[in-house]
Order: sequence, then structure tokens, then C-alpha cells
Amino acid sequence: MMCALQAARRGRRVAVLDHAAKTGGKLIVSGGGRCNFTNRDVSAENYVSRNKHFAKSALSRFTPADFIALVEAHGIAYHERQHGQLFCDASAQQIIDMLTADCRKAGARIFLQHKIVSVAKSEVGYLVKTDQGEFSAPSLVVATGGLSIPKIGATGIGYDIARQFGLKLVECAPALDGFVFSESDRRRLDGFSGIALDATVTCNGIAFRENLLFTHAGFSGPASLQASLYWRPGDTVHVDFLPGLTHEELLAWFAGRKGGKAELKNQMAELMPKRLAERFCDQSLPNLVDLGNLPKKDLEAFCVQLKDWTFVPGGTVGYGKAEVTRGGVDTDELSSKTMEAKKAPGLFFVGEVVDVTGWLGGFNYQWAWSSGCAAGQAA
Repeated sequence: MMCALQAARRGRRVAVLDHAAKTGGKLIVSGGGRCNFTNRDVSAENYVSRNKHFAKSALSRFTPADFIALVEAHGIAYHERQHGQLFCDASAQQIIDMLTADCRKAGARIFLQHKIVSVAKSEVGYLVKTDQGEFSAPSLVVATGGLSIPKIGATGIGYDIARQFGLKLVECAPALDGFVFSESDRRRLDGFSGIALDATVTCNGIAFRENLLFTHAGFSGPASLQASLYWRPGDTVHVDFLPGLTHEELLAWFAGRKGGKAELKNQMAELMPKRLAERFCDQSLPNLVDLGNLPKKDLEAFCVQLKDWTFVPGGTVGYGKAEVTRGGVDTDELSSKTMEAKKAPGLFFVGEVVDVTGWLGGFNYQWAWSSGCAAGQAA
């Protein structure tokens, strides 16, 4: 819709083809129904792509400030949460209504419940056959999203179109997704489910400090979802359960409690959720009676467990719940300025279908607005 309204404002005749019964399916389920529509602090560093520079051009030409101005012009109230995340005060439907209204005002027509049957080159450019009729145009923009959340209509048609026209793809995977423990870790961590805390999760050198949640299957929560964007099968994930203390400060904390009458697990409940403290102590120091009798090397090892607990995930939850799809159309195949395919003039790819995947927190929506605007100015 962002691409459509930009193109229509240039005087182009625009048809938006959507197989769904309603527009904006993914918007309406995001942010708890309030749509985290952008982030105040966006840069190419917030995105994962084989070409880390590719997103810079589009992001610099349609910025978060530009989208915020659009939201404010429509009188949509919004608020800021942590890490620069912006949400509607009321409902994500307001963003959908805003984009729909601007499309119609500009003259773009939206055709719902039009399932794409085929795409082909034609004398005028591209011919799109749907189960409701045919559409032809000199330019075709593929804004089909990825494979995430199929229950709201996600399909791989965008990747199929890219392959059809000879474009390379970067391997896709679910991302911004919960980690699943291996079977051995799941047995070892039985009873941890439901514990939530502030933690730092690190994968391949990229660290995120946010909320972390133990589930019956593994980890969820923002810290886990963010780290999953950088994870590949076989990679080790590091968890710091006490990010507010350095290793040395934690050792000093223990030293200050030697000789105390309270059980260690009760003392540790000052630092972390009581149930987590109990489980850690039961597993790592099951026979400890007096902290003063704990050898220094055992205390060091226990602190390492708390500050750098490591595991190798068995996988992630999968596309059914993943926020986004990592990978997609190789950016080497596209113009960073216009999003047009180099091998197929008049064919454009924008948004999640492209190998540009943002962090949790409004970054993927901003990529949709920015890349859509770039293509809309050229298609």
C-alpha cells in the first residue's frame, strides 16, 4: 500500500492485488493489536542482510520521521515504549485505514480476494492472472512478504516469482522466533517454564538485553527473539541471567554473604526470580549447606553458570509463530535505489520478501515503508 500510494501520486494507474479478504492482516496482529509501526532510531545496523549496506538508500529517503508525520497528519495517537518503539494508542486498524484511505485518495485501486494464478512477461510488461481476472502493466511490484505466520495468509509466492525470472535467493529461515531446547536440555530444565527475567542473550557476538521467558519448549521473550535473528543451526547461544552485575561484582556479592544464616537460594532471590534461584541452586550446588565451605573454584564455576550459561538450541519454534522470515531475494539482484530487478526491467521486490530482515521493535515495518516508497517512486 505504501508503494501503491506513492506510485498513484505520480499519476500511475495502480492496482493492488491481495488474495486475502481484508488488507493489512499482519499489521492487525502485531504489537498486541496496536502495531509497532516504526522505531525512532533506525539505521542499517538494525538489519541482517548479506549486503549490510543495501538498506541504507531506501531508509535514508523515507525515514521514521516521514512515517510519523504521516501518522500525525491522520490524527492517530501513538506512544513510545522502550528502545524507541512506537505503537498506536488505540488499534493497528488505524494504520491500515490510513494507508487504505491514502491509496484511494491517490487513485490506487485495491482488489481483495484475488488469488494469483500466474505471472508472465507480456507485450506491455507483465501479465498477472488471478482467479478473478487478468491484469497487465509495464511495472510489477512484488510485496508479498515471507513465510511467517501462514495462518494469516503468508505464502512463498514472492520467492516463486523471483525464481521464475532468474533471480537468486538467500536461503530462508524463520526469525524473531523462540528457541527450542534440545531434548537433553529440556529434561534438565524441566520445571523452569514460566520464569521471566531481565537477561542478556548473545548469539554470534550480537547481544540483546531484554525480557527472557522460559517456556515448556525453550526460550521466548524479546531477548530470545532478537538473538534468533543471528542464529544458525549448531550455533551456541549465551545467556547472562544477571546482566546488572559484572562477574567480579557477583563474586563480591557472594563474598559478602559468607557466614549468613539464610539459605543461598533465598539470598539469591534478591538478584533473580526466587524459583530460578531455587532451580539453579538445586542443579548446580545441590549439597551446599554453608557458603563459607564452598571451594573458590566451585564458586567461580557457579558464577560462570549465572553470567554465561550456554546452550545449543535444537531449533526455533518455526514459521507458525516467527515474526519474520530471514533471507529472501538476494539484494545483489536489485537496485538499492529503486528496488528494481536488474535482470528484469519493470519488476520490483519490496519488504520482507527481500533479504533485509530487521530487529524486533518496528524495524521491519520501517523497511516496508522505506522500500515500498523507493519502488513507488520508480515503478
